[in-house]
Amino acid sequence: MTDKEQIEYEDFAKLDIRVGKILEAKEIEGADKLLELSLDCGEESPRTICAGIKEHCSSAELVGKLVPVLTNLKPRKLKGIESQGMLLIASNEEDGLVFISPEKDIRPGSKIS
Repeated sequence: MTDKEQIEYEDFAKLDIRVGKILEAKEIEGADKLLELSLDCGEESPRTICAGIKEHCSSAELVGKLVPVLTNLKPRKLKGIESQGMLLIASNEEDGLVFISPEKDIRPGSKIS
């Protein structure tokens, strides 16, 4: 079913996936696809993530959403902004991008396993 190589459990165990709550979303000047997001991932201060979702949703509809976040991805500069993780979003050709959300409220920073 998958087109990716199988991995060992130890590889999966390296991933730190947590619930994040989107606090703010804003456009990035000169970026066609990226939005700059500020997320509460249960840490001392909000985390910044650049996500290529601008074509699929507005900034206003993102605020308050609970989303899965890969928190231990090595930071990467995008359009001069340090992105500190990655949103995990479902996608296919028919439906486009679809957010994955917990079925009920849960505290930001909760571990997903």
